[in-house]
Amino acid sequence: MTSKRRILYTVTMQYVFGLLLLFMIGATLGWCLELVYRRFVSSKKWINPGFLNGPYLPLYGFGVCLLYGICSIPMPLWAQIVFIVVMMTVIEYIAGLIFIVGMHIKLWDYSKQWGNIQGIICPLYSLFWGALGVLFLFFVYPFLHHAVDWLAATPWFLFILGLFYGVMLIDVAVSFQFAVRLRRALAELKAAVRYEELKRRIHADRKAEHKRASFLFPFKTDKPIRAYLAEMVSGVKAAIHKKDKDTADDINELQENHTTEE
Repeated sequence: MTSKRRILYTVTMQYVFGLLLLFMIGATLGWCLELVYRRFVSSKKWINPGFLNGPYLPLYGFGVCLLYGICSIPMPLWAQIVFIVVMMTVIEYIAGLIFIVGMHIKLWDYSKQWGNIQGIICPLYSLFWGALGVLFLFFVYPFLHHAVDWLAATPWFLFILGLFYGVMLIDVAVSFQFAVRLRRALAELKAAVRYEELKRRIHADRKAEHKRASFLFPFKTDKPIRAYLAEMVSGVKAAIHKKDKDTADDINELQENHTTEE
C-alpha cells in the first residue's frame, strides 16, 4: 500500500468511525431524553422508550449524524436553522411511516396535535426538534467537532464502539423478530397499535398479578401478546363507535331544535 493510499485509508476509516461514534452518542442520549420525557411529562412512569430493548434510539442516532453534517456545511445561520427544522421533520416522518405502514406499529402518535400529518409529524414537535437542533448547533457541535476526530483515532474507544454495535445488532434482530409476530397478528385484526401502550398494559398486568415487570424487556409476559392486541383494538373500536354515536346524537339534537324553532 502506497503512502497516499495509506493516508486515504486512514482518513476514510476515521470518518467512518466518527459517524459510528456520533450515532452511538445520539442514540444513547436520545434514549435518556425520551426516558425522562415519559417519566415527567407524558406517561408519568418509567417506560423503556422506543422499538429496541437496550438503552439506545436509532432515530436520534441518525438525527445527530444528520445535524453534524448540516452544521459542517458553510451557509448562513438562518439557512442552517431552517434546514435543521425541515430535515429533522423529514427523518421523523420517514421513520414513523416505515413502522406504521410496514409493521402496523405506532412508536408515537401526534393525532391530537394541531396540523398533524397522519399522526406522525406536527408543527409543535417540529419546533421542538428545531430548538434541540439549534442547541446542538451552538453548544454541542463545537465540542463534538474536536472530540470526534480524537476519539475515532483512540484504540480503546474503538473497542467500546465494537461492543456497542455488537449488542445493538443482536437487539435489532430480536426486536424485529418480535415485530414480525406483532405485524402478523395486527394484519389479522386489521389495525395498528401504539407500541408504548402495549408496554404499559403488560407492565400493569404483571403488577396486578404481583409479578416482576421487566424494564429492559417490557414485552416479557405469560399472557399471549395477541390477547393484549385484541383488547387494545376492541377498545379503540369501542371509543370510535362511542364518538360516532355521540356525534350522531348531537346532529339529531340540532335538527330537532331547528325543526322546533320553525
